[in-house]
Amino acid sequence: MDFAYSPRVQALRAQVARFMATHVVPAEACFLQELAQGNRWQPTATMEALKRQARDEGLWNLFLPKSEFGAGLTNLEYAPLAELMGRSVLGSEPFNCSAPDTGNMEVLVRYGTAEQKRQWLEPLLSGDIRSAFAMSEPDVASCDATNMRATAIQEGSHWVLNGRKWWTSGACDPRCRVIIFMGLTYPGAPRHCQHSMVLVPMDTPGLRVVRPLSVFGYDDAPHGHAEVLFEQVKVPLNNVILGPGRGFEIAQGRLGPGRIHHCMRSLGMAERALELACQRGLSREAFGKPLAMLGGNGDLIAESRVEIDMARLLTLRAAYMMDTVGNKVARSEIAQIKVVAPNVALRVIDRAIQLHGAAGVGGDTPLAYMYAMQRSLRLADGPDEVHRAAIARHELERYRPAG
Repeated sequence: MDFAYSPRVQALRAQVARFMATHVVPAEACFLQELAQGNRWQPTATMEALKRQARDEGLWNLFLPKSEFGAGLTNLEYAPLAELMGRSVLGSEPFNCSAPDTGNMEVLVRYGTAEQKRQWLEPLLSGDIRSAFAMSEPDVASCDATNMRATAIQEGSHWVLNGRKWWTSGACDPRCRVIIFMGLTYPGAPRHCQHSMVLVPMDTPGLRVVRPLSVFGYDDAPHGHAEVLFEQVKVPLNNVILGPGRGFEIAQGRLGPGRIHHCMRSLGMAERALELACQRGLSREAFGKPLAMLGGNGDLIAESRVEIDMARLLTLRAAYMMDTVGNKVARSEIAQIKVVAPNVALRVIDRAIQLHGAAGVGGDTPLAYMYAMQRSLRLADGPDEVHRAAIARHELERYRPAG
């Protein structure tokens, strides 16, 4: 496996690194100030300016692998770029590379009809609108996605949708124009052939955003995570993606690349936390020594470096396998990075918080918010336990008697 950067990736990596250091990270304070002083649920001038500038510099839609719509990068090529984007709490939105839009765009690229692409993919690619993905439900254990009970039923020339979804990221954003809704269509079919994915315009009667949800007290405005109610929501039959009962087939194609993106952003966040920890450890003294030289702080810094580098190599291996043998064959490697990356990031951020003392848990550094983001990520694409079970199942299959 060759993880060396190609000349093109080296050039893009230098561009993204410069853009992050020069424009994105310095804009964090201004972005938060705009949210505090204005309507939290409106796009900020800071973010819109960053998006225009990134697009002008050609740093736009870099996430789409092997597609005429994006940069045409493989998962392995995109990974180091996503890591750099993850260094900021503003995330990858300046580059039009943020979830859930990235996953939704990949769904439309892979499975959408020509009309669905024209209506929804094109404005998403241009950054004119945003989107949401409605899957998890408050009344069932959503770690088992086959539990979903919200319904998508064909009635005449329409789909009729009913149910309550939550953690529908992006639905609070006024730029959100469409939700991909996953609902139960065929209860008697095999478990993974029961659900359908349907495109639902946000202004459809019967669709109501009930409330924004907070993550450890953060509301992530103006993006947000919403509880959304669907009551007799009717959309045309041609709003189904790929076909009735094929929701899980789509979900598996959607989740692989998205996990790579999340994991590399987690490593970028961990790198910044380690950088902040080192700077703090060398600039502050206690008991006559720099903090970095006190107790076991040097060991913790070393451990952070080792863990980040190990997690990066594991993530690059998964990206390589996704590119060469496909998501299905690489399912164990994808599950491994989904467990490892946020847990490593959490440990590194926690050590950085400890070195910062009281400053680490306040709002003057990004560490507290970074910690909240990484802790929630251990649930966002499925809990650790589900991924560990998949890894164990795959490992045990190697030793079962044939036949």
